[in-house]
Amino acid sequence: MNSQVTQELVEKYLDLTSRAKAKATPIHGEDTAEAKQLSDMMGMCDDYASDARHFMGVGDLVRAFGAINYAHAWLDAAVRIGLLDGHGDDQLFTLPK
Repeated sequence: MNSQVTQELVEKYLDLTSRAKAKATPIHGEDTAEAKQLSDMMGMCDDYASDARHFMGVGDLVRAFGAINYAHAWLDAAVRIGLLDGHGDDQLFTLPK
C-alpha cells in the first residue's frame, strides 16, 4: 500500500475530476432553483480544483491532494442529490441509490 502523496497521484486525481466534470450533465433547466444550486456547487468544484493546481505548483502536495478530493466531492454530491446526471458511471461518481 502506498501512503505517499506524489505529484503523479495528484495529477491522477486532477485528471479524474476533470473527466468526471466533463461527463456529468445538468438534469434541470437553466432558469430553475436547481440550476442555481448546481452553479454554486460547480463554482466550489472549480475553486477547489484551482486550489489543488496552485498547491501542486508550489510543491504542497498534501494540500493539493486534499483540495482535489474536495473538488471531486462537490461533483459527487451534485450527482448524488440529482442535480447532475452521472450517466451510470460508478467509477467516476457515487451514484444515487
